[in-house]
Amino acid sequence: MIQTSLSHLSPARVEQLLAFDRLLTIMDDLRAQCPWDKKQTLQSLRHLTIEETYELSDAILENDLPEIKKELGDLLLHMVFYAKIGSETGDFDITSVLHGICEKLITRHPHIYGDVQADTEEQVKQNWEQIKLKEGDGKKSVLGGVPQSLPALVKAMRIQEKARGAGFDWEEKQQVWEKVEEEMQEFKAHFNAEDNSLMDKEKAEGEFGDLLFSLVNYARFIDLNPETALERTNKKFIKRFNYLESQSRADGKQLHQMTLAEMDAYWNEAKKL
Repeated sequence: MIQTSLSHLSPARVEQLLAFDRLLTIMDDLRAQCPWDKKQTLQSLRHLTIEETYELSDAILENDLPEIKKELGDLLLHMVFYAKIGSETGDFDITSVLHGICEKLITRHPHIYGDVQADTEEQVKQNWEQIKLKEGDGKKSVLGGVPQSLPALVKAMRIQEKARGAGFDWEEKQQVWEKVEEEMQEFKAHFNAEDNSLMDKEKAEGEFGDLLFSLVNYARFIDLNPETALERTNKKFIKRFNYLESQSRADGKQLHQMTLAEMDAYWNEAKKL
């Protein structure tokens, strides 16, 4: 019956829809029969979804394609799970969720589905932000769509992107770098007290935040993702430190008894690897 109604579609698209229908059917079975699945709520799934999102992020950074496929499946299950719960309360279901995102994509891509001209990525972003503001009947702030719970580094990036979409941004890369240098000097002025106990830590923290924000701005301006850059450095540090631990242990040494020079020797070996 499904194949007859979808006979105008390509075999590949029919296979995709049947696979999605299979997942929906399994979700129905689990919600009706599995004690754990029956007990779940929107709230109980939330932290698990966050965990799955970070696992997908890790797999992407490692370029582990089999793991990316697996994590995408886990996240897709969560989306179907939320929709199933919504259908039980009558608030929404998978059909309304899918139609909702389809309508939003059509509305926010007038250069594809309308008569608006947008030849560059930047024009597309500006149109997107302007349309979002209109959807809020002019009452919503440009920055209102940035989730409050985002990690600070990601939030800084999104704030700057949205401000740029509204036309509030630097014109030249050099201007942004000059701002970085200005913030560095201001931070140094508040941090370089000879006695740290005399340092105004709240002021220094504020200046350090300004410096970080300006660095994020510069990264964005040269098309680098600061969150990705920092996470790559985190992973690099962890790998090198793990090497330092394992190799020094294999040589019969203990970290807390080693000098910094001895540690550096292992660290440099790890860098070469």
